[in-house]
Formats: sequence, structure tokens, C-alpha cells
Amino acid sequence: MTIKSSKTLGGIGAILLFIGGLAPILLFASVSAFVAVPFLALLGLVGLILVLVALHDLANNYKEGGIFNNALYSFITGIVGIVATGITFVYLFFYTTILTDFLRAIFPGWNGDWSTLAGLTPDTSNITTSNSAPLIEAFFLALAVLWIFSIIAAFFARRSLKVLSAKASVGLFSTGALLLLIGGFLVIVGIGFILMLIALLLIAIAFFQIKPQPEQPVATATPSPSMPTPV
Repeated sequence: MTIKSSKTLGGIGAILLFIGGLAPILLFASVSAFVAVPFLALLGLVGLILVLVALHDLANNYKEGGIFNNALYSFITGIVGIVATGITFVYLFFYTTILTDFLRAIFPGWNGDWSTLAGLTPDTSNITTSNSAPLIEAFFLALAVLWIFSIIAAFFARRSLKVLSAKASVGLFSTGALLLLIGGFLVIVGIGFILMLIALLLIAIAFFQIKPQPEQPVATATPSPSMPTPV
């Protein structure tokens, strides 16, 4: 694949990643947007694959394996982080008594049968700091797992983009990489998502700014001068 096609693929992929990144923001903004979340997440996944393919081809064109290798490490770290966060969340909320103790406090007389919760009336006056604190702590513990992996993934992504910035002579890759890393650190407070979305837009623009390498002239063999024929 040529650099021209790789940069187009990477730019489109980064834009799809940006669109997919809107999913959590829409979810918090409106419950009715929940229907669009799976579609946006799918677009984000397609965009991520396109970016990885583009980085792989650019790494081959620039003969710099660090461009793709670090991006791959970032991708793997992100997947592991999502799985680890999900496992932590499920364990804390469904394999410990943290959630059930809180529900029994606000639903007096609940027998532990989940199917009966819909017919019970909550007593919000029973919500206290002592019975809600473990629930909040468990939530932030699961969020902390995601935070740690986000930082590691952003670190590898920054390494990949910094190498690409140097090879392609496009400084916007470095700027986007720095915003990704800062966003990874601040993702736990919410503003990190905004910074990472801005970074994706900058990276998309940076892909389109890559200039194809000039074609090397084909060397033609010059005929050697003929020796004079002896008389």
C-alpha cells in the first residue's frame, strides 16, 4: 500500500474513532441516546482497525517498526484494560455483598430475589453515608483499573505517534500524542475524554497532512566506452 492510500485510511479511521468516542458522552447526556451507543462503538472499532492497518503500512514504508509495534501494544493494553475493568466491576458488584447490602437498606424486607425488586418501593430515607460509601468505593476502584490501563495505552500510542511525526515530518502527530497522554491521566475526572477526542481530530488532520515520498529516479546503466579495435 502506498503512503497516499495509507494516510487516507488512517485519516478516515481517526475520524471514525472520534465518532465512536462520542458514545459515552451521548450516554451521559441523554438516556434516549442509549440506542445509538452500540452503533457508535462499532464505528469506533472499525476506525481503530483502519488506523492500525494504516500505521502498519506506514511503518513498512518508512522502515520503522516502532510506529506499528507501539500502536499494537496500545491496542492490546486497551483491550486488557476493558476486560480487567469489566471483571473488577462484576466481581465487586455481583460476587460480594456490597450491592446487595445497599439494596437491602433502601428496599426493606427484600428477600434477595432480583425479580421482585421491580415491585418494591425504595425508602430513600435509609440511604446513609455508611451504607452508600462501600458502593461508591467499589465504583471508583473499578474506574481506577480503567484509569491505569488508559495511561499505559496512551503512553504506547504516544510513542507510536512521535516516531511517525518524526518520519513523516508532521508535528501535529506529536501534539495529538501529547493530548492523548494527558487525556489518559485525566480520564478519571471526565475531562480526559474531551482531550482524547480533540487529540483524535488532530491525529486525523495529521494523517491527511502526510506528504508522499518523492519517487526515486530509476538509475539507467550507461554503456561503457568501446575499446578501439587493434589494427
